[in-house]
Amino acid sequence: MKLAQSFCLKLFFTLLLSHYCLSAHAEVDVDAAKALAKQSNCFRCHGVDKDKDGPAFTKSAAKFKADPKAAEKLLHHLTSGETAKFPDGHEEAHTILKVDDAKEMNNLIAWILSL
Repeated sequence: MKLAQSFCLKLFFTLLLSHYCLSAHAEVDVDAAKALAKQSNCFRCHGVDKDKDGPAFTKSAAKFKADPKAAEKLLHHLTSGETAKFPDGHEEAHTILKVDDAKEMNNLIAWILSL
């Protein structure tokens, strides 16, 4: 049951994200995106333009620039707790975003991809 709920929630966020990112009127609220990234401790491992333990957000945006599934892949990465590999070789679960609001989550992903 929990697996089905998780799948449905991810599907909902993916569909909403696709609509949000493809909307001609979608604008990124940079301050809100940075606030969510700070609240979720993203800046502990990622800088905006500087690599830390994780890649800089600008590097991630460049990596996904030509990928039509970029938003979907980032959504999965930010919500699944999948394993992240660190420069020193150790691995740990990636922190899951601390938000239940799809609009806030989509705004963060759109901000990262806009860099």
